[in-house]
Amino acid sequence: MADEQLMTIRETCDAFEVTPRTLRFYEQKELLFPIREGQKRLFTRRDRARLKLILRGKRFGFSLEEIRQLLDLYDVGDQQRTQLAAAYDVARDRLAELIRQRDELNAAIGELQDQMKWGERMLASMDQKRAAE
Repeated sequence: MADEQLMTIRETCDAFEVTPRTLRFYEQKELLFPIREGQKRLFTRRDRARLKLILRGKRFGFSLEEIRQLLDLYDVGDQQRTQLAAAYDVARDRLAELIRQRDELNAAIGELQDQMKWGERMLASMDQKRAAE
């Protein structure tokens, strides 16, 4: 790439393993602001930094609105203290939700394993009766 500052949509897709549709969606939602040259979109270093944060936020289960609000705090002018504090609050809440979901999953897994063991015993018992007949 000749200019390290700007990347085409294809280069950005390849670098972040996303589809052009994803980038256009984030642009439509005003999360990314690529430079437009006719039909061509050029993504700046800032766009790529924002995209990295968007993808990380999505992986953690943040909503697009939460991500937008956090990204918008970048320009507050306090060396990102407000943005960091808000991100910490959202992350703390999300972590609590993930832990709750994990606990529910662990309980459901345990119950399903118990039911499967019961089913195995029932099938074995039925097979023994059949074999005895």
